[in-house]
Amino acid sequence: MSPKTGRRILLPALAALLAIGFLLSMISGPVKTSPAALLEFLLGHDQNFKTIFWELRMPRALLAFLVGSSLSLAGAILQGYFQNPMADPFVVGVSSGASLGAVLCLVLGLNVSLAGFSSQSLFAFLTGYGIVLLVYALSLKKGFFKVETLLLTGVAAGALASSLTSFLLFLRADSYEQAVFWLLGSFQLASWKQAGAVAPYFLVCLVLSQWLAKDMNLLSLGDETAQSLGCPVRRVRKIFLATATLLAAVSVSVSGVIGFVGLVVPHWIRIMIGPDHRYLFPYSALTGGIFLVFCDLIARTLLPATELPIGIITAAVGAPFFIFLLHRRG
Repeated sequence: MSPKTGRRILLPALAALLAIGFLLSMISGPVKTSPAALLEFLLGHDQNFKTIFWELRMPRALLAFLVGSSLSLAGAILQGYFQNPMADPFVVGVSSGASLGAVLCLVLGLNVSLAGFSSQSLFAFLTGYGIVLLVYALSLKKGFFKVETLLLTGVAAGALASSLTSFLLFLRADSYEQAVFWLLGSFQLASWKQAGAVAPYFLVCLVLSQWLAKDMNLLSLGDETAQSLGCPVRRVRKIFLATATLLAAVSVSVSGVIGFVGLVVPHWIRIMIGPDHRYLFPYSALTGGIFLVFCDLIARTLLPATELPIGIITAAVGAPFFIFLLHRRG
């Protein structure tokens, strides 16, 4: 199947899945509702379910979509950046750094909010971005850096951040349960403020990555070739690294650590529509959002008495699928 045919088939399928995902998210939950009740609410004839539909389920589904889109777009950027389909936001240390910040906030007992972000979210964002800045600074040598050096430094920094997170949890056993649940990802505290806080970052990063998609295609030919074809390699690399880091840090700050979205989704989309980043970026974002909406739906409906951390669902779905892709591709 050609990439053009793949795009033609995939787009309407994704549109249908998006509509189905949001519909199921709106009518599913501890309180039983129906499509008819949702329609009555949308038409303004019945406001009995306003709190459930508008204040709880809609912002949760929207936030899940935004986070999934952001993580998947970040993964697509980093896979192109490193020229490695195994790359994702964990590689540069942003996820581990954000986890450290959130647990540190829990240990310190801080409770503030700013612009829709809680204290945990703020700490997660700052430490996640800080780790990547540190990794970038350590990778520089005489004003230049090698992608391989950045990759290995990110892995080492992520491991260090994870060890510090474990140390903090050991010191404060009373915060262990809350911290572990956050580290596995959740949308239980989703709100319109959070969705409104994430949306501008995602939209700006999507527009920026789409604007530079041709440059990413040139980078895949090698830095020297890209430079000879007019691509400002150093500047473009800095912008892409900052964009992917921002997407991942904002996502982790509102949802916790959610694995495999940024790894599996862009990899699968690349197989379907080819490696052209002009299409890979938007298709990956759309697919990642849909994927996380369905994962969140499973997480909150699989067990009637409780809600599973969404990271468990993404790992259970993503890991076997990724193994299948690896063996299928040889």
